[in-house]
Amino acid sequence: MSAATLHAPALQIDRLAYAYPDGRQVLYGVDLVVERGERVALLGPNGAGKTTLALHLNGILSAGAGTVTVAGMPVDKAHLRDIRRRVGIVFQDPDDQLFMATVRDDVAFGPANYGMRGAELERCVVGALDLVGMRDAIDLPPHHLSLGQRRRVALATVLAMKPEVLVLDEPSTFLDPAARRELVETLAGLDVTLLMVTHDLPYALQLCERAVILSDGVIAADGTTVDVLTDTELMAQHRLELPFGFDPRAALASRRP
Repeated sequence: MSAATLHAPALQIDRLAYAYPDGRQVLYGVDLVVERGERVALLGPNGAGKTTLALHLNGILSAGAGTVTVAGMPVDKAHLRDIRRRVGIVFQDPDDQLFMATVRDDVAFGPANYGMRGAELERCVVGALDLVGMRDAIDLPPHHLSLGQRRRVALATVLAMKPEVLVLDEPSTFLDPAARRELVETLAGLDVTLLMVTHDLPYALQLCERAVILSDGVIAADGTTVDVLTDTELMAQHRLELPFGFDPRAALASRRP
């Protein structure tokens, strides 16, 4: 690994623009830098392009214009295999990621595709399931699990690849309070760069020190999560609303020792 790559940001997006094949343009020139180890919430109204942006980070979508780099490495065909090992995306619907007969098979799929075999592969699978508290489900069919459990197994399929960057698309959707808490505890303990696409503003505050608002296909705001969430004019301008009675500063203060 070169010195330039070693010290490059985890993610760097420059003037990224993208239009879908039907001509609908979603991104109009996004600039964003995420340093290694940062935890960033990507906020914005529906249709702002948040998921579209996330899908560029490991080459599921390719830039119409502009560039995306991961640890100094351009996201292009020549680097795609390495990029997809470094950047793990956990989709909103876990059933988009779970398609094998058992939990073990699903979690093993990625590492096996990269050549891991035998006892090393089994240790990798068990280790990833331990991280998300799902080791006891290793031999179960994924469709026998609850939504919250499937979410955690989907996360394990990504963690088994030991990614440097973890991208989560609406991780708290449809989770009950216990499952939300368990996922927070899991994510808080991970040593990765985190980019979380979410409408769940309390969740963003809980997990991410920094928040970015994507609106009308460009970055409209970038600051600490608490500052963004307490800027009432900014929030209203971009159709973002906190739950009734939720005070971000009080919530943050209550968690401090």
